Amino acid sequence: MRKFLLILVIVFLLILTAPLSSLKHKDNSLHEVIVWTLQMSDFSEYMNRVIKDFESQNPDIKIKWIDVPFSEGEKRTLASVLSDNPPDLINLNPDFSATLAQKGTLYEIPQESVKDFNDGIVDSLKYKGRLYSIPWYATSAVTIFNKDIIEKSGINVPKTYEELKNSAPAVRTKTNAYIFLPNITENDTMLRILNKYGVNSYTAIDSDKSAEVFEMFKELYQKNLIPKESITQTHREALEKYMSGNIALFQAGANFLNMIKENAPSIYKVTDVAPQITGELGQNDFSLMNFVIPLRAKNKDEALKFALFLTNEQNQIELAKLTNIIATNKKALKNEFYTTYDSGDLMSKARVISAKQLEKVEPVMKSERNQKDINNLINAAVQEILLDKSDTKSVLNKVSQDWQNLTD
Repeated sequence: MRKFLLILVIVFLLILTAPLSSLKHKDNSLHEVIVWTLQMSDFSEYMNRVIKDFESQNPDIKIKWIDVPFSEGEKRTLASVLSDNPPDLINLNPDFSATLAQKGTLYEIPQESVKDFNDGIVDSLKYKGRLYSIPWYATSAVTIFNKDIIEKSGINVPKTYEELKNSAPAVRTKTNAYIFLPNITENDTMLRILNKYGVNSYTAIDSDKSAEVFEMFKELYQKNLIPKESITQTHREALEKYMSGNIALFQAGANFLNMIKENAPSIYKVTDVAPQITGELGQNDFSLMNFVIPLRAKNKDEALKFALFLTNEQNQIELAKLTNIIATNKKALKNEFYTTYDSGDLMSKARVISAKQLEKVEPVMKSERNQKDINNLINAAVQEILLDKSDTKSVLNKVSQDWQNLTD
């Protein structure tokens, strides 16, 4: 009898502890993936829906989403990737992602995992042939133009910078406006223009082709065919000039159309859009946001799985409809959202033009080591050349040497 009671007690204890053991095992197998995004709190409903869908399909993964203010993104990311407990997935821009890759702090992304993305965009993210980022969404500037100024000037909307240069005098003399404000010392604007002529290295910057591009802008500046503020002001000031009717065209993403519509309705009524201005090679430039996985992240595979889920066809299209960004997923780019538009809908027309431009982005401009310092070298050269302080060739020769020193 005593032996029988002992057996019952043991069985009873096993029954009690079995669920606890099962729960403990389940907890150990649950991966919590920490995800940082930049300035996405306005789209929390979308993000939470994507997270819920992902977790339902992957019950062993829990997503902890943290939205970081844009101004704090780089500082907080740098501190985190050097720590022993970084986030698993971080939303960044390609320039800073390249800097982290150069420092050896990022996990290398298997290139077969991004086969569904635009090839040119993926290529732009590579560092020394290796991939350390997953593309999320893009923007590709269009030419926003004032139909009244274009018509009064008797010109067509320029397709190339050469056409723009040739059309600038007519705009100035017939309307007293300027053809555009290029903000060529803002970030990498001049480098993007140079890239459209195959000038994208320290050897190419000291070339006849490079000098031709600088001289083209110098002529526009010296002849008062672009505003004097072109060498100091940003795209925000260019937008203000466009909305006040002082420039004929403005290159920017489709989202700027909403600002024009809200703040300058009379200008919006005479506004239309066209493809962005190209250079000798005919390719288009774009801006991009991407994800990286820190080398010290604890859940790399799970982080990559979530990043690819967030950037799949369905989720990119849904985000695009909320924000008007351009998808980076090949299948998403074939969706009618990016291929058709109503003639009276300027936003959708701009979106379709932007998406089509991603078909021609090679050769892309890639970030280099000390990219911000290289940008500063180019921007200082722009001011020196346009203000006619030194001979163009001598300035570019020095830029070439300084650029080489930054990359060696």
